[in-house]
Amino acid sequence: IAMATAAWYHRDISRVHAEDLLARAGRDGSYLVRDIHAHSPTYKIDAAVVFVSQTTQGVQVNCFRTLEDLVLGYQHPHKGLVTPLLYPVPRDTDAGDESSGGPSKCSWFLILQSEFYLLLFHSTAGEVIGLLNDYLFSELPLDIENVHKGATTLSHLKRTLGALCINWFCSEIDLTLSSLETLAKVFDHPSCSLTPTKAQGPEMEMDSLLCKISALVSLLSSLEKKVCLYYCCCSKDMCVCWHVSCLSVLQIVKFQSSPAKVRMVVDSHHSTPREMTFESVRKCDSFCQLLQLMKTRHSQRSEPDMVSVFVGTWNMGSSPPPRSLQTWVTCCGLGHTPDESTALLPHDIYALGTQENPQGEREWTEHIKATLRSYTHTDFKQVAVQSLWNMRLAVFVKPEHESRISHVSTASVKTGLGNTLGNKGAVGISFLFNGTSFGFVNCHLTSGSEKVLRRNQNFVDILRLLSLGDKQLGAFDISLRFTHLFWCGDLNYRLDLDVQDILKHVSKREFEELMCADQLTRERHKRKAFLNFKEEKIAFPPTYRYERGSRDCYLWQKYKTSGVRVNVPSWCDRILWKSYPVTHIICTAYGCTDDIFTSDHSPVFATFQVGVTSPTSSKTGRAWIELEGIEAIVKTASKAKFFIEFHSSCLEETRRSSENDSQSCDVPGFLKLGWSFKQLPKLFPVMSDMEYLQDQHLLLSVKSCDGYESYGECCVALRSLTGASEQFETFLCHRGEEMGSIRGRVRVHVPKDRRRTREKIYGESTETGFFFISALLSHIASSIWFFNNPWLGFALAGIYRLLPLLATD
Repeated sequence: IAMATAAWYHRDISRVHAEDLLARAGRDGSYLVRDIHAHSPTYKIDAAVVFVSQTTQGVQVNCFRTLEDLVLGYQHPHKGLVTPLLYPVPRDTDAGDESSGGPSKCSWFLILQSEFYLLLFHSTAGEVIGLLNDYLFSELPLDIENVHKGATTLSHLKRTLGALCINWFCSEIDLTLSSLETLAKVFDHPSCSLTPTKAQGPEMEMDSLLCKISALVSLLSSLEKKVCLYYCCCSKDMCVCWHVSCLSVLQIVKFQSSPAKVRMVVDSHHSTPREMTFESVRKCDSFCQLLQLMKTRHSQRSEPDMVSVFVGTWNMGSSPPPRSLQTWVTCCGLGHTPDESTALLPHDIYALGTQENPQGEREWTEHIKATLRSYTHTDFKQVAVQSLWNMRLAVFVKPEHESRISHVSTASVKTGLGNTLGNKGAVGISFLFNGTSFGFVNCHLTSGSEKVLRRNQNFVDILRLLSLGDKQLGAFDISLRFTHLFWCGDLNYRLDLDVQDILKHVSKREFEELMCADQLTRERHKRKAFLNFKEEKIAFPPTYRYERGSRDCYLWQKYKTSGVRVNVPSWCDRILWKSYPVTHIICTAYGCTDDIFTSDHSPVFATFQVGVTSPTSSKTGRAWIELEGIEAIVKTASKAKFFIEFHSSCLEETRRSSENDSQSCDVPGFLKLGWSFKQLPKLFPVMSDMEYLQDQHLLLSVKSCDGYESYGECCVALRSLTGASEQFETFLCHRGEEMGSIRGRVRVHVPKDRRRTREKIYGESTETGFFFISALLSHIASSIWFFNNPWLGFALAGIYRLLPLLATD
C-alpha cells in the first residue's frame, strides 16, 4: 500500500509513456518506477522476493528487499548512477486535465506529432522536418500562450504551414486540379478554372492554398454525382445485384443522388427496368433489407455470408425492469430506428449489457428470453452470461446458429477504487461464429463530470486486462483480437456545457451542437480514448439523467447530505465498435427507447449487418505470403534493436523477423526502422484457397529485442494484398494510444487452381455511388502518395484532422 501511494510509482504504464513523462520533467535526477511484465529483474530466493539491480559484467550486484529500499539506496550518490534519484515524477491527475478549457501543451504537442508520423518515411523531407521541428519546440508554446490570452488564430502555425506550401503544396494542388478538370470533361462537367495568384508571403500563400483546397473539394463533390449517375446507368457488372429467384428480381440499384429511389430489373428479357420511389429513405432501406433477407434465405449456400447483430446497453438504476422489454430489443423509440416493416424481424445475435442490475443472472436471462420469445416465437439459445457485481452481459443466438458457435470465452475486470472494487469495470464475452471472431464488452466507467482522465484510464485498463479471445493473441489488447468488437455500457462521459444551454438545444433537437461539448467525442478527436473505434451519428436526446416514471424532464439536481450535485443531461450510454479493415459491417440502427421509465437512464440500442466467413478446415495448402520489405516509425527515445512478430488464425504458427537491419533518428523521440527481404520470414497459411485468404488478416507487433516489450501493433487485411506485389500502410497503436506508423510491400502466392472466388451475398455495398467513388479516390490517393508526392495527401489529412481542434480554440 505504501508503494502504491509513492509519488514515483506508476504501476503498469508503458515504456513509451515513461519516457515521455521523464522527458517532460526535464531535470537530471528525475525518475519513476513502473511494472515490468517481461524479463523482470526479480528473483525468488528462500521464499523471499529480492529486487536485483542490473549491472555491467564484473560489477557487484546490489539486492533489495523492497522497491522502496531500492529507490532509497539509489537516492544517495556513488551508487553507480551518473546522477542520484532526486526528483520523483508525479502521475497524471484529473485536475490537470480539467484546469483549462482546451487541450494542454502536452496534448497539443502529441496531436501535432501524430500528424507528422508519415512525413518521417521520406529521406528528402529535411526542410519540412526542420520547419516542423522549429515550430513544435519553439513556436508552439507561443501559440498556446496567445490562445490563453484570447487569440482566435494560431498565427505561428499558419505561418509555418504557409512556408511549407510555398514550394510544392500549391503546385501539387494545381496538378491535381488539372487532372480532375480533364476527368470532369469526360463526364461533361463544367470545370472550375483557377488562375494562379502571385504569392504575397506565407500567410497569403496559405489563404491561396485553402481556396484551392475548397475548389478541389467542390470539384470532387460534383464529379461524384456525375460518376454515380453514369455508374448506376451504364455499368451493369458493378451494380449491386440481388438474384432473388422466388421474386424474379434480377437486379436492384440504389441511386446516390436520390436515396429514396431504386431501379429494379424483374425480367431482363421481357420487361424494362422498373423504378420505384419511396416516401422516405427509411422505407427504401427497409425494402432493400427485406429483399436481401430473402436472398439469404433462398441462397444455395449452407452457411451464411452475413448475420444481423443487436447490441443494447442500459443502466437499470437498481430498479426492477418492466414486464416487457420489447421496445428495446425491437429498436422502437428515438434516433435512427428501423421501419415498422422490419422492426419485428429477429436478429441472429443479441448482446445485452446492463449496469446497476438488481436481478440475478438466471432471473435476468429468463426475462430476456421470454421477451424475445413473445414476438419472434423462437427459443433463443444462450451463448454465455457474465457478471461483475451488478453488471451483466448476456449473449443469445438463433437456434440454427448454435452449432456455428465455438471457443466461447468470458472475463471481467475491476476498475473501481484502485482496480480492486467491482462497482466499476467491465465484463466481456467472445466466441467464434464459424470462421469469424466476435467480442462483446459491457462496462461501467468512473462517474463525475470532472473525471475524464480517470475514464480514459478505465478504458485502457479494460483494453489491456480483459482476457478474452484467442490466448495466442495475448500480446495484443482486445481491440485487435477480434474480427468485430462491440463495446457498450454506461461510459459516463458528460457534456461540458451549462445545463440550461443543454436543455435549450435538446428542446430544439440540436444534437450536433451538443456533440461539440461531448467529452467522449472530444477525447476521441484528441485520440485519447477509443482509438479507431466507430460510433453511428447520434440523433436522439441525452439518455441521462431523467426523472423516473416519465421522460418529460431531466432531474439534473441531486440532493445529498454534502450539498447539491449537478448531473447535466448527457449521453452516458453509448455503443461503439471496431472491426478489422476491409470487412463488411453496417450500422443499421442507433437510438434509445422512450417508454421504459423505471430508471434514470433510457435503454440504448444499435443493430448491425455483419459479414461472416465460412468454417475452415485444417488442410495445409501450398500458398505462401512473401514480405518484401517493411519500414516503421516508433515513438521512443530508445536506441534498441527491434523485431516484428506475425500472428494470425490463418497461419500455421506465429513467426518473427530478425532484428531490423536499418535504423535512424531524424527527429528526436522517434526511431525509423527498416527490415529488408532477408530479415523477414515467409508466412504459410493453413489453407491455400483465394476465397479463404481474402477474408484473413495479419496482426503485427513491433517489439524491442532487449525487453520484448511491444512498441506498437496493427492489423493488415490480406484482401487488399492478394494481387501481385502490393503495399500496405497503417498506424501502430499500443494500449489504445497511437504510437507510430508502419508500411511494407507484400506478395501473396496462390496456386492457379485455387484462385477462384465467389460474390458474397451482401455484395459490395448498397450505397453504390458513395463506395465506388470512395474506392476510386482511395486508389488515386494511394498512387499519388507512394509513386508521386506524399505531401499533398499528408497536408489534406493533417489539416482535416486538426480543423476541429483549431476551431475549438
